[in-house]
This record gives sequence, C-alpha cells and structure tokens, in this order.
Amino acid sequence: MRHFRIAACISIFALLTSAAIVPVQASDFTESKMKLIKTFTGSLTPKSVAASQTGLVSAHNMMYTHSVSIFDSQSLELVKNVKDSVDFNSLGVSGFSGVHKGSPVEGAYSPDGKYLYFTNYAMYGKGFTKEGTDKCSPADGYDKSYLSRLDLETFKIDAVYSVGSVPKVVKVTPDNKYILVSNWCSYTVSVISVEKERVVKTIKIGRYPRGITISADSTYAFVAEMGGSNIHRIDLRDFSKSLIPIGVNPRAVELSPDNKTLYATLNVSGRVIAWDLETNEAIKSVKTGATARSLAISGDGSALFVVNFTSGTVTKLRSSDLSKVQRIKVCKEPIGITYDNESNRTWVACYEGSVKVFQN
Repeated sequence: MRHFRIAACISIFALLTSAAIVPVQASDFTESKMKLIKTFTGSLTPKSVAASQTGLVSAHNMMYTHSVSIFDSQSLELVKNVKDSVDFNSLGVSGFSGVHKGSPVEGAYSPDGKYLYFTNYAMYGKGFTKEGTDKCSPADGYDKSYLSRLDLETFKIDAVYSVGSVPKVVKVTPDNKYILVSNWCSYTVSVISVEKERVVKTIKIGRYPRGITISADSTYAFVAEMGGSNIHRIDLRDFSKSLIPIGVNPRAVELSPDNKTLYATLNVSGRVIAWDLETNEAIKSVKTGATARSLAISGDGSALFVVNFTSGTVTKLRSSDLSKVQRIKVCKEPIGITYDNESNRTWVACYEGSVKVFQN
C-alpha cells in the first residue's frame, strides 16, 4: 500500500527539494527551529489535522466543504479528498432514507493503520432537524450525531456509530479495544467497543468535554472539561473517574511517553500547563499566546507544539521545562496541529482555508 512505503524508497524528487526528510538527532531536536516547507490551499476548511504515523495526514473540513483531505506525509502530495456523505441503510443503520452529509471535526487512526475515525459536528439530511451549536446543553435537545469510519485501503466510509450531540474529539485506545468520543452538547463521552461496533458506555463529564488522551497501556483516558477546570481521569477497566484540577478552560491534552506527565492547553489564559500524575500537582505553566487551542507532542516526548488561535501563531516548547524554543506567525486563526514522527514535521490547520507544513 502506498501509505506504508519504506522510508528508504524516498523519491529522487524529494531528495532534491527543501521538502526532503532530514533526520534529526534527539539531542538536537529541541534546539531545531520550524521552517515552512509547504502550504496546501484549495478545497480546505480544516478544523483539525491528524497524523497516522504510518505515512498519512488528514485534514477534517467541517460542514463548509463536507470532506476529509488525505495527504502523503513524506511526498507532501494530496492523496484523496473524501466526501463525508453516507447512505445509512447501506451501512446497516435503519430509520433513514437517502444520502446524508456530515461535518468532519476531528480524526483518529486505528493502531493498525487500517482506519481513520472522524467525528461529525452534525448530520444533514432527512431525519435531522436540530443542528447543535457551540453554546449548548443537553436540555436543548439537539440532534445526536455520528462517528464515521474510513477504510484507508479503499478510502470509503464503511461504518458509522451513533454518539452524542456535537461530537468533537475522537481517540482510539492503543490496544484497539475502545474508541472514545467527547460529545460537546451532551456533556458526555461515548465509549465504543471496536469488537461490538457500538457504544458500550456513556460517561457524564460536565460542560463541554473536548480533549482526550489515553495512556500507552490503554488503562486510563484523560478528558478535558473545557467548560470547567478539571481533567477527568477515567479508568477504562471499570469506567470509574477521578478529577485533576488542571486549571480553567482546558481544551487539548497530551501525555508524555512515560505517562508520568500530562500536558494541557488552557484556552482563555493562553497557557500550557504540565501536571505531575504521580504527585498529582502542577509542575509549571507558561504563556504561549492568545487563546491556546490544539496541542501536539513529538514522538520522543521532547517537544510540544501549540496553536494560539487569536495570536495567529505556533509555539514550540521544550517539554522538560516548558521553555520556549520558537514562536512563529503562521496564519489567521490556526486551529489544529499534529506532529509526524517519521518526517519530523509539524502540520497546522488554518481555519481560513489552508494546511501548512513545517520541517523541524
């Protein structure tokens, strides 16, 4: 398959351009600066980007273009624009007729690299009459939406899963047992069994659940309650919960590779905070810009990348002490970010209609 090609087969073209992959030693990585090497435009209205770590990066284009754009992370070429439309009946979901459109928000890949799961802010078509909004509560009675599964061999949507209202972030456990979805307007997290292909648990979170990260051993999930001040730590063995008082308005979360440190963006204050999970206390926080939104971590855990929405910037931090390596202007309203480990590249989703790629 073209998205699993071996790094040794890099094309001559790639070697002769600035987009060529340049290996970075671990000792040098936190000192390296980001350099823009590619800008994608066209039919893009990305809310987020996600790296598969197997050769693909996806951009999720909301209801504005009703699509997911798939890129090759090495050649920096567009592989496919996939429409978000589904025929529920053909996918075994009764009660609907005709074709329905979605609105891709965020995406996550299965650990085996076979599938991309993406959330749909809302569904459009017969049977859906009350689209959710960003200011909402369960009492508003907005339509429930669906999670879509994209087969990365055929680039066809081959399954959908009913979740809550206005689903945002999706993550898959490393053991491929569960898929977790945060439901913004339902104030819940849906836990989907990969084996059973349905929701097996709905967990109450509170106002505006958003960011999710999962421990490497698939034991714990951490969910940001953006309308509050807590991260909800969920034990996936019995679905019990405990709270981490991380700070006001947490949005995105990431774990260090050793799973000892939790990182989060605090949206309103424009900060990134590091939290010690062993002592259950804050280590340090740092201002990165106005309205810190999405967060990414390098594969070795040495660097963090955060988009500052109102500032129009990306900040690169050393994870060891949250010191700033670089802060650069990228675009108006950068909203999503991901890091591709193999190529040492940072991808940024610009809400105005572009995706930018930076070499580290």
